[in-house]
Amino acid sequence: MPHYKESFFIGLLLFITLLNIYDFYNDFLEYEHSVIHLTVEGLVILISIIGISYLVREIRSRLREIENLRTQLTLTRTDLDETSSKLRQVSRQYGEVIQEQLNVWNLTPSEKQVGLLLLKGLSFEEIANIRETKEKTVRQQATAIYRKSGLDGRYAFAAWFFEDFLG
Repeated sequence: MPHYKESFFIGLLLFITLLNIYDFYNDFLEYEHSVIHLTVEGLVILISIIGISYLVREIRSRLREIENLRTQLTLTRTDLDETSSKLRQVSRQYGEVIQEQLNVWNLTPSEKQVGLLLLKGLSFEEIANIRETKEKTVRQQATAIYRKSGLDGRYAFAAWFFEDFLG
């Protein structure tokens, strides 16, 4: 992954540092050179080199951190894929368990469909819209489900299936 901006600024700082070194060398060769001027130029050169070293170290550190984050992201994606696969498998198995119980209660196909929609938390109105029936019909089917299952209502019906998950 190219880092053009960082490379540009490091190159620019190196160029400026080299110009300062050249200037320092020429000033030093002059017969009458000022010690203060040479000292200032030497400090500028030293600070430039320190700055370049710092930038290079920070860029390397950031690149290592990015690589570590990529590795962690890859591991997390793998874990999520495995978890998602397990959840799909468990969901499929749990759906089979629900279907078996609905069969044990001798529910009609319509009652089974209403029962599943009740377990998903849909209202009677929403179920009626999905099934393209009247809300009264859905209420009657729900009452038949509760009677056949021996449960008191919607919440008891849902709790019967989710009780094992809650421990």
